[in-house]
Amino acid sequence: MRHGVSGRRFNRPTNQRLALYRNQVTEVLKYESITTTEPKAKEIRIFVDRMITLGKNGTLEDRRRALAFIYSEDVVKKVFSEIAPRYAARHGGYTRVIKLGRRVGDGAPMAKLELVKQE
Repeated sequence: MRHGVSGRRFNRPTNQRLALYRNQVTEVLKYESITTTEPKAKEIRIFVDRMITLGKNGTLEDRRRALAFIYSEDVVKKVFSEIAPRYAARHGGYTRVIKLGRRVGDGAPMAKLELVKQE
């Protein structure tokens, strides 16, 4: 029984699953929007929000924690200099998942994961 166990496994070993998360989070923060399957988008949303929160804190420790998770150093710079200040007045909820329908090939539910626009 999986009582109280959170997170999706996606039928992958832990190292491959974490690599998938890191890659997808890097792409979301780089392009500010990606299209993926709905369960992956819902799972990745957690990590993207966490990275933006690290950027809002802005300490050296937070920068190192972000560098340990995000693949690209340029993306980390973007998070700390551009994305995090944009959400300075917002307490969480930096992303949204928009359902797009089903994929033609296998019928998987697709979704668009994007950063919320701040005015």
